[in-house]
Amino acid sequence: MTEILSRLADIVGTPNLLTAKQDVEPYLRDQRGRYEGRALAVVRPGNTEELSAVMQACYAGGVPMVPQGGNTGLCGGATPDGSGAAVVIATGRMRQVRAIDTANDTITVEAGCTLVEVQAAAEKAGRLFPLSLASEGSCQIGGNLSTNAGGVHVLRYGNTRELVLGLEVVLPDGRVWNGLRGLRKDNTGYDLKHLFVGGEGTLGIISAAVLKLFPLPATRAVAWAAAPSAEAAVQLLGRVKGGGGERLVAFELISRATLDVVLEHIPGAQDPLPQASPWVVLFELADSDPEADLNGLIEKILEPALEAEEVLDAAIAHSEAQIEALWALRENASEAQKRQGVSIKHDISVPVSRIPEFLARADAGLQQAFPGIRIVAFGHVGDGNLHYNCSMADAAANKDLVAHTEAVNRVVHDIVASLDGSISAEHGLGQLKREEITRYKAPLELELMRSIKQVFDPKGLMNPGKVL
Repeated sequence: MTEILSRLADIVGTPNLLTAKQDVEPYLRDQRGRYEGRALAVVRPGNTEELSAVMQACYAGGVPMVPQGGNTGLCGGATPDGSGAAVVIATGRMRQVRAIDTANDTITVEAGCTLVEVQAAAEKAGRLFPLSLASEGSCQIGGNLSTNAGGVHVLRYGNTRELVLGLEVVLPDGRVWNGLRGLRKDNTGYDLKHLFVGGEGTLGIISAAVLKLFPLPATRAVAWAAAPSAEAAVQLLGRVKGGGGERLVAFELISRATLDVVLEHIPGAQDPLPQASPWVVLFELADSDPEADLNGLIEKILEPALEAEEVLDAAIAHSEAQIEALWALRENASEAQKRQGVSIKHDISVPVSRIPEFLARADAGLQQAFPGIRIVAFGHVGDGNLHYNCSMADAAANKDLVAHTEAVNRVVHDIVASLDGSISAEHGLGQLKREEITRYKAPLELELMRSIKQVFDPKGLMNPGKVL
């Protein structure tokens, strides 16, 4: 192993090859603390040429490679196993904005750019890059691409997959595929980029991407609406879509239990409405016209919903500070639950029309199997994605519940499957759901996935133990 380490040091420079325990340690644990591994070293290439040379050396030496961006993933997809044989390839030094083409509405960035850096570069050019996540200050665009990240703006702009036009990818043996084409029409055979988007670094490492840009919104409006049921929330979604059209950017559903957790654990959080309700909806409209009266449009949409009792009460933000305060209640849901304690988390999606059915069946099934279980449900109801998290109020009971994670998963995931849904809407599979997915994907689908993996990575060196 001394030979491969010496070769890697020659490629990236000694300061960018980390082998000391205290230097390597931050790269060995996922952000939830669920997985911890070991590594031969952490190597930090500074550009595509160095990344290519690193991967060529590892491939020749039979050294497994674990790509890692901002290490904000939720399924252990960037954490090495316990063998200590792998090299972690951290892309954080590859953070150049290579080009911005405002006439073509594209930005070309390297994989190590944080999401907020991409957003800021786009905004400086008078454009919007719409991907938005709670971890945007630290997650990297390469990781966003490799997990096909979702976030709050999928309803209008789509997942990361819909935001990418071209990729540059380093294959396991070090060869570089230059697919950095900023084309919206390119009907020349298999669209290879979509194998790498969502591939979680198991087929190669994305080194750069051409991403779509959009007009920068000049005005935005946000409403917080109390709903008596999940059914009413879905009905309201239809109203807002009909009245807001393409101005509808986000539509989030938050259960009362979720809001209570946020109010308890996030300093300064306040309930925007005087009366508690079973569910609340947070939705946002945006327009590039600075004269657009979006608040007036929201009032027009909400009036019949209030009369039909699909909405019990509502608050509309009247300043940027109020907008941020409302969004903070939603964006701090995961952090608040983390402070509350360990829970069994689910990242599921079902057709929007079947969200109420999923909630009713899953709640009933879990209460029957685990009386007293506490459900914290919230998410992007506009695109059918819910975060459905389970715990117990009592610490001892919660420890026992976590020990029955597989049984809880079976209730939730079986219902999801029966509704033609997915057990991983936006977080990926990583290590966490690698075995679980085999219960729900058809054997032929898994066979085809393994065949693709074999073509790109015949030695099985790319991010081993993830996805498949």
